[in-house]
Amino acid sequence: MPPVLQLYFGPIADGCAGVGHGVYDEAGYCGPRWLRPVMRLIAGRGVMFPEDGTDVPFVITNTPRPDGSLRGERDFLFATARRRMVDAMTSARPGEIVDRLGRRGALEIRLRAEADTTGMRLRSTGIAARLGALRLPLPPVARVMVTETSDPADAAAQRVDVRVRAWLVGELFRHHGSFTYRIRQLDGKPGWSVVPPA
Repeated sequence: MPPVLQLYFGPIADGCAGVGHGVYDEAGYCGPRWLRPVMRLIAGRGVMFPEDGTDVPFVITNTPRPDGSLRGERDFLFATARRRMVDAMTSARPGEIVDRLGRRGALEIRLRAEADTTGMRLRSTGIAARLGALRLPLPPVARVMVTETSDPADAAAQRVDVRVRAWLVGELFRHHGSFTYRIRQLDGKPGWSVVPPA
């Protein structure tokens, strides 16, 4: 993978967090109008939301947790609202990532990871609802695709493209844009000497 992605997908030491700043070319809900009220209802859960826009500033913070997962918080700074997506990722086995979405991790998505010299691609292979320790597999009604590459316009930045598609509806949600990413100690100081690129 390109060096910027080796840093992004590499380890984060205890007491540190990965912090990214950038702008999404497009971000938010892009499905049919009749589903937008549902997005409003679930917006507070930290999964998806009804807003959409272009040139949307964002901040991402990745923090390792004691259980071995990586908690991600993505803040979308729309002109009319600030929205946050929350997830917790673990590696179930080589080449597979389990991502629990939402503030309570109630939606689980399993992703197949494929990396090469150009970047990383993640594609969903299964969806489940999580109620505490109970896991309920769901039919494949939605698919998630994530592509991470270096930014050809800026060697210090990377590009991300996330698409969510639903059966019979098409594309529901997306965000794609460019950002820079650094490892920082939680006291705010740079952490370069603590976590080298993987």
